[in-house]
Amino acid sequence: MSPREDAPADRGFLVGIIFFILGLGTLLPWNFFMTASMYFNNRLNTSEWSNGTVTTRKEYYFNNWMTLLSQLPLLLFTLLNSFLYQWISEKMRIAGSLVFILLLFILTAVLVKIPMEEDRFFSVTMATIWFINSFGAVLQGSLFGLVGLLPQRYSAVFMSGQGLAGTFAALAMIFAIASEADSESAALGYFITPCVGTLVTLFSYMLLPKLEFARFYLDSKRKSYELETSSRLLPTGEIWVMAFCVTFVFTVTLSVFPAVTVDVKTVYGGKWERYFIPVVCFLFFNLMDFIGRTVTLVSKWPSKDSRLFPLLVVCRVIFVPLLMMCNVQERNIMPVLFSDDFMFAAIMVFFSVSSGYFVCLSMTYAPQLVEPKDGETAGVLMAFFLALGLSLGAALSFPLRFLV
Repeated sequence: MSPREDAPADRGFLVGIIFFILGLGTLLPWNFFMTASMYFNNRLNTSEWSNGTVTTRKEYYFNNWMTLLSQLPLLLFTLLNSFLYQWISEKMRIAGSLVFILLLFILTAVLVKIPMEEDRFFSVTMATIWFINSFGAVLQGSLFGLVGLLPQRYSAVFMSGQGLAGTFAALAMIFAIASEADSESAALGYFITPCVGTLVTLFSYMLLPKLEFARFYLDSKRKSYELETSSRLLPTGEIWVMAFCVTFVFTVTLSVFPAVTVDVKTVYGGKWERYFIPVVCFLFFNLMDFIGRTVTLVSKWPSKDSRLFPLLVVCRVIFVPLLMMCNVQERNIMPVLFSDDFMFAAIMVFFSVSSGYFVCLSMTYAPQLVEPKDGETAGVLMAFFLALGLSLGAALSFPLRFLV
């Protein structure tokens, strides 16, 4: 959507800042949850002494279950939100989701200090993962719909905020390694931090209707709905190219990151070995992804009507074999062609910048291809295709990791 001439000014770009915080808050809790996987594995996969021998307890395969129980509700509830958003109020979907996510993280933080039998702890954790991603899917889809009603640059700002969430989590992981804190203390800090972040996100959303610039666009949308029936057709036919692009970008990205990239080994030893994956895999990816998203604020090429755009998106598939031929260990089939750390870092930079750039372009172009009154619908639908790409990529990561 282009800015309207009769629109009031966004003083201090405050609405833009709020949408940046909303984007950050959407993914910040889950990113911090993932970085605490060491804590969860320590509580579940431990050993004990019995009659002078070491008895290994039950293997829970936490990372595998965490992946499954995060992607499945993300896809299902994003799809559900794309149908029900017209019948459930925006405030209920956004504020309600943030409140439930906050409560779930408070529960997770409290459980850090409560001793619990492993099976019960595993069940509670898996249920928490399911519900956090369910509410997160509704939150993300609703916010994409909301930002789709504003001028194009606000979608790019929102996407940049999402990109920065992963960078914060990666930095938190590195600082935890540097401090050499125990896993329990690190986990408690992780879970308190997203609680604060979620509160800030909730307050930022509640401030949005008080700003004249936001009211101008959002009230115009609500008035248009009063004049229409709720049975109008969804604009899928108008945005299918952008839907394909965002799905394909995330399918390629999630197929190798982090399932394949996390197993790349450095050719050097010493302390660098401890920091190699946190820095080159996670920090590089999230920082470059954030830069790629932010670049769209000043440069948008190719245009939304260009046939070159989907072609470049498809060309990103070349990163899959390139990353698989880095120094991934253990290996099964493919040879190592890029054993050097520098080559892996260089490939990761182009891989992550292009991911953030093309995802952000797809999500910002889609609302421009429909009538202003359909901007929210387009944003909600694009959130579903984004989740579809994440799920397809996660599913492909298992056979691709085996092929390495």
